Amino acid sequence: MPPVSRPYPRFIADAPQEGKPYGRWEERLRDEFAKACSEHEQEAGAPLDPATVKWFPERGWGGRVYAPATARAAEGGDAPIEYFGWVSFERPPEGEPRALAASADFTDVTAEDNPEWRIDLSDDVIGAWRAEGERGGDITLVWGLPLVRGAVAATAELDGEVLDQAAVTAGRFTLVAVDAVRGFGDEIYLEVKLWNRILREIASESLYAE
Repeated sequence: MPPVSRPYPRFIADAPQEGKPYGRWEERLRDEFAKACSEHEQEAGAPLDPATVKWFPERGWGGRVYAPATARAAEGGDAPIEYFGWVSFERPPEGEPRALAASADFTDVTAEDNPEWRIDLSDDVIGAWRAEGERGGDITLVWGLPLVRGAVAATAELDGEVLDQAAVTAGRFTLVAVDAVRGFGDEIYLEVKLWNRILREIASESLYAE
């Protein structure tokens, strides 16, 4: 095949190697996530409710594994608050995971207040992709909840090209792909799509925010 004019990186992340965290490992992850959330609790108006933490499928990129999460703030604030973020770590060939780090933010824009949503998405930039000249983009971790029935797979597409795909597991999915690509004309943003068992598209959402 000839060279392509837009050499976007494709399928750059490792597939999940472990299932949903549990036991003492889940406690370690939750504690790290709670520490990251605590930095925002004054602005958010309420602290994290640890009992509401939901973990999404892990993905590995750049030598680290990322476990995304969402959770609700404790009741008592002025409006419902959702915390979102991730815990990352190194997983050596032998021994326990190490070098844990976490990032979190919050929002008062929730799916309950937006019944027209078909996907509840969160995302965060975890790295950079650099091409020749000024071309490049943001390596972005995307995790979400389908709000329509029948979703079995999710894809991350850039200008009609699939850059990552993942199964919907226990109603959740995680993707890693380059977003906000510059230098190839207009800036290009990721689009997340959901697919059913007969590979029919049932929902689509752009990461572009005006």
